[in-house]
Amino acid sequence: MLVFWKARFVLLAVPKTGTTALEAALAPLADAAILNPPGLKHCGVAKYRKDLAPFFEQRGRRPLELVAVMREPVSWLGSWYRYRSRPALDGLPNSTAEVDFAGFVEAYLADDPPEFAKLGSQARMLSGGVDHLFRHDRPDALRTFVTDRLGPVPEPERRNVSPDGVLELPPALLDRLRTERAEDFALWERLVAGTP
Repeated sequence: MLVFWKARFVLLAVPKTGTTALEAALAPLADAAILNPPGLKHCGVAKYRKDLAPFFEQRGRRPLELVAVMREPVSWLGSWYRYRSRPALDGLPNSTAEVDFAGFVEAYLADDPPEFAKLGSQARMLSGGVDHLFRHDRPDALRTFVTDRLGPVPEPERRNVSPDGVLELPPALLDRLRTERAEDFALWERLVAGTP
């Protein structure tokens, strides 16, 4: 999470949306950068408003706008699946090396997901609303916003890139995913329609 106090906005770090690359490029321009622990780096809207806003916003006297990036829900899951399939995680509980994408999604939807499928939800992380929500597949819109606020900024380099992998879901599982994670799909559809 990056705080641009002078420019009056906070860039939330939604996992698997390219924010690590943005942080690397923009951290030198930020007034504060929370890079660790992961629970604070990937702080959602509710946690920010409850725990951090009073500090950074001087108890409401200097409100900051919240900015975030969202990824299409199946693509987001696919990125997690591929990222956790990398050899560095082989043999660890969060490795997806031994499961296909459909098995990963089924595990994600379980009442008590195994370690490799514990991910949360983009909609839950963004619940409470952000002032500016950008699509992961349209990075130029975010870049324009940031440039308007900060002036010229460095081009982000790709980071945390997931390995290639097959990301196919049977139609019935895709329907189940859309039903059980309806909030994520609804938020994405509003964002695509231009009405988040």
